Amino acid sequence: MAVDQGGRARRRLSTEERREQLLAVGARLFSESPYDEVWIEQVAEIAGVSRGLLYHYFPAKRDFFAAVVERESERMLRMTAPVPGVPVREQLAAGLDAYLEYVEAHAHGYRAFHRADAAGDQAVRRVYRRALAAQERQILAALAADPEFGPVLENRPDTRLAVRGWLAFTTAVCLEWLRGAQLGRDQVRDLCARALLGLLAPSTR
Repeated sequence: MAVDQGGRARRRLSTEERREQLLAVGARLFSESPYDEVWIEQVAEIAGVSRGLLYHYFPAKRDFFAAVVERESERMLRMTAPVPGVPVREQLAAGLDAYLEYVEAHAHGYRAFHRADAAGDQAVRRVYRRALAAQERQILAALAADPEFGPVLENRPDTRLAVRGWLAFTTAVCLEWLRGAQLGRDQVRDLCARALLGLLAPSTR
């Protein structure tokens, strides 16, 4: 046990707890500033560790930011994972509620995740795009297995593009909501749900 300046004992963090602490600090800094304006020294100072210890966990800044992005991606995928056998229409509202709860509770991480595509580092951008592709695959798999949408989408070559566009739309809506848009969570959920169902509706032509 370490002792702080007030004489109180502080529990030493485990490796996983320290890593999570560093990623949380990184998520906040990357959400507030562009990639090039965040310095490893800032992260170490805020976390109360040496720069050498931070580099022990993450060999380079790109590795650190990539880990932040992967952490947020895994969280989003877990929270929005489809339930097998339950129709997409029934899952959509609940899935969006979980997603918006995540966005609100982890606003720094969400913003940091979506800043990754603007990072100048190509390795970081590849991590971000892989994460988006995982979200896309998760949605497409749920649609394909759905008794209502599955048969319709088999003959819709534009489905993948529609889902990709919907993800971009939902991201833009959520980021605006975090900036203080005058909409409640239910209104944001309904807006996003209507957008997806509208994109997937059978063509009238």
